[in-house]
Amino acid sequence: MLTLLAAAALAAQPTPAELTPLMALYRELHAAPELAMAEIRTAARLAPELRKLGYEVTEKVGKTGIVAVMRNGPGKTVLVRADMDGLPLEEKTGLAFASKVRTTNKAGVDTGVMHACAHDTHMTALIGTARRLAAAKAKWKGTLVLILQPGEETSEGAAAMLSDGLFTRFPKPDTMLAFHNSASLPAGTIGLTPGPALANVDSVDVTVHGVGSHGAAPQNGRDPIVVAARIVSTLQTLVSRERNPFDPAVVTVGSFHAGATHNIIPDEAKLQITVRSYTSEVRASILDGIRRIARGEAIAAGVPDDRMPVVTVRDPYTPATVNSADLTAEARTLFTGLFGEGRVRMVPAAMVGEDFSRFLIANPQGRSLLFWVGGVPQARWDRAGGEITKLPGLHSPLWAPDAEKVIGTAVVAMEAATLEALKQ
Repeated sequence: MLTLLAAAALAAQPTPAELTPLMALYRELHAAPELAMAEIRTAARLAPELRKLGYEVTEKVGKTGIVAVMRNGPGKTVLVRADMDGLPLEEKTGLAFASKVRTTNKAGVDTGVMHACAHDTHMTALIGTARRLAAAKAKWKGTLVLILQPGEETSEGAAAMLSDGLFTRFPKPDTMLAFHNSASLPAGTIGLTPGPALANVDSVDVTVHGVGSHGAAPQNGRDPIVVAARIVSTLQTLVSRERNPFDPAVVTVGSFHAGATHNIIPDEAKLQITVRSYTSEVRASILDGIRRIARGEAIAAGVPDDRMPVVTVRDPYTPATVNSADLTAEARTLFTGLFGEGRVRMVPAAMVGEDFSRFLIANPQGRSLLFWVGGVPQARWDRAGGEITKLPGLHSPLWAPDAEKVIGTAVVAMEAATLEALKQ
């Protein structure tokens, strides 16, 4: 049942007077995205919004991150997080306020920039939540820590903020909250997953060394393309034959590069692999298996000992996001009371990654929840019959959520969850 504290503070949807300026801010942010760890203008735009509400605002935490603190007497501490970065994509939504931004990325490549993961809705909802909580100080006690995090897409930002003293320079939270818009739910629907909700994500590079030779005389070399092809095939058994079916994992080879012409056997081939898992044990097993299979296939092909494959696991990896079971259950009750059962769903875990996970790892005594807020416009959802394969997904240049419904729902949900956590 909805607590008296939350019920007294909340309506089911922000008023037009709240939403109108929030939507203006959203359109402004959408039209001016910045890439990971380069959110300079974005941070400069948002810090004053929090400062004028009475928050103690610290900028440049973890390079471009913002921490805003409001102390309101003794009590619990709640952290609310939104991420700021866009993606290197040219927007194709056709929106009147579509991004036309272009930049040069770290690799020196000219690229468009777009909020294709809708972090602009996350930032706007955080500002809306900050406004509501600042206006309702008479109804809660404790400490709020609101953070605008850089670099989620590259899994750099959370680690950078933690390394810069997020939990030592600022109050350490008892509860940590975040939401992400969803391209798999109709707009305004909330999705909850207890326990592991998002995956460990590892990027693995494998350089397969061989011995080059003329394509007409393969016996004079050791063909790395054949060895790499065998590695690709055998990798599939890591999940299908070595893992317990109740311990999910994904191993996908996304890139295979070797050689430059028809009639030359090259001396190396390169594979790029993504590995997804939910537990540290499964993660370690899969990564060890990749090393074992790469070496085993090279030995079977007669590759010399000094030319064994080199397996590199890139750092940083993204740890699995685990939702605290009790907090998830509380949120389900709270959100159902606010929005009705039809707008709150229990959803399965996904194999995508989110570096919000690092905050719970750094603060295991706390509780953590990342929930989904559906963004698919209802008319589009109905035309597709709810089949998400017929809809643009996150990271698509066509992703255009029903931003008003996402932001409105998220503001109400996040304020309610924050008040509930402060009450406890």
